[in-house]
Amino acid sequence: MAGTAYRRENRISPISNVLLNLAFTLLSLACVMPVILVIVVSFTHSDSLINQGYSFWPDQWSLTAYRTMFKDASTIFDAYRVSITITVFGTLLSVLLMALYAYPISRKDYPLRSFFTFFLFFTMLFSGGMVSRYMVYTQALSLKDSYMALILPLLIVPFNVIIMRTFFQTTIHPALIESAKIDGAGELRIFFRIVLPLSLPVLATMSLFATILYWNDWFNALLFINTEAKYPLQFLMMRVLNDVQYIRENMMLAVQNPELFKDLPNESLQMAMAVIGMGPILVVYPFFQKYFVKGLTVGAVKG
Repeated sequence: MAGTAYRRENRISPISNVLLNLAFTLLSLACVMPVILVIVVSFTHSDSLINQGYSFWPDQWSLTAYRTMFKDASTIFDAYRVSITITVFGTLLSVLLMALYAYPISRKDYPLRSFFTFFLFFTMLFSGGMVSRYMVYTQALSLKDSYMALILPLLIVPFNVIIMRTFFQTTIHPALIESAKIDGAGELRIFFRIVLPLSLPVLATMSLFATILYWNDWFNALLFINTEAKYPLQFLMMRVLNDVQYIRENMMLAVQNPELFKDLPNESLQMAMAVIGMGPILVVYPFFQKYFVKGLTVGAVKG
C-alpha cells in the first residue's frame, strides 16, 4: 500500500506529460535543426546563397565546396590521421594525469594538499604568456615540429582537475579507502582498482571535454608545426579557408581567372568544413553517453 501511494503521489497528469514531451521535443529540434541547416548549406550553390540566403531546401544544389576540399584527398586523410592520433593519445594521457593530480589533493590526509591546490589554482589566474611557452617547447624541450608539441600544452586543464577533485571528495567515501588499506591494498591499487571504477561519470565527462579540446585545437599547430604532413585537420581546414578568402579578395586574380572566382565557394565551404570537422565528434559522443548512464549506477557507495 505504501508503494502504491508513493507511485500515486509522484505520478504526473496526462496534460503535464504532453507538455513535458512537447517541451523536450522542441528543445531537441532546437539542437538538431542548426546541424541540419549546416549540412544543407554545405551542399548549396553559391548563387542560391546570394539570392535566397540560408534555406533548408535551396533552389540550386552543388558539390563545389566538397570538390574544393577534396582536391587533394590524401592531404585531408593525412590530417584526419594526425587529428585522430593526437586526440586519442592526448585524451588518454590527459584524463590519467588529471585524475592522478586530483585524487591526492582530494584526500584530507595528504600533507601537501594545500600547496598543490594553491599551485593549481594559481595557474588559472596567471600565465607565462605565449612567448615563454614557445621558448619552453621549442628551445628547452626541443619539441618544434613534433606531435608532442600538440599533446603536451593541453594535458592539464586546471578547472577540470578541480571538478575531478570535487567528485572524488563527494563520491569516494573515506571509509572505503580505510577498508581497502586494512585489507592490505596500497595507494596505487586503491586508485586503479577502486577509485577509478567508481569514478566513471567524471572520467567520461573529462574524456569528452579533452576529446573536443584536442580535436578543435589548431593554434598549437600554427605555433609549432612546419611540416604539412603533420598538420591536424582543423589547422588544414583553416589554411584552405584563408586561401579561398585570399583568392576572392584579390582583384587581380579575379580579373585573370574569372571562372575560378565565379565558382569558388565561400559560405558553403565554411559549412562543408564544419561538416567534415564535426563528424567524428558526433560518433564519439554516444560512446561517452553510455558510460554516463553506467557510471551513475556503478558509482554508488553502499553503506
